[in-house]
Amino acid sequence: MNTAVDAKAKAAKKAALKGTNGTKVAKIRTSVSFHRPKTLALPRKPKYVRKSVTHVPRMDAYRTIVNPLNTESAMKKIEENNTLVFLVDVKSNKRQIKDAVKKLYDVKAEKINTLIRPDGKKKAFVRLQKDVDALDVANRIGFI
Repeated sequence: MNTAVDAKAKAAKKAALKGTNGTKVAKIRTSVSFHRPKTLALPRKPKYVRKSVTHVPRMDAYRTIVNPLNTESAMKKIEENNTLVFLVDVKSNKRQIKDAVKKLYDVKAEKINTLIRPDGKKKAFVRLQKDVDALDVANRIGFI
């Protein structure tokens, strides 16, 4: 019994003098490149908001569609292809044009084709669904 206590006391003395991490086995590296270990990434806790007011949508329907086009070729498209032609903002995309036509003129677009003219303006060809007549919509808008 005395030897067990004695051995324990010697182990405690040795640990106190040399420390518990006396011998460390070197880790065998299997790769030549060192990858920095991932550490704890805490979520951000800002002291104040960086923006005081959230901005309104930058591309609303009224900015997207600039004006309808009523040239001869546009009229031909209205009559034959059930398509309305608009000049639109250069930064707007087809989804925004489709939503703007739906919001402003209450018609569903089937397909949108766009091109940028040589003068730098964007033209959109809005193909309407079969049940909607483009001529009626053009009359309602008021450019015929």
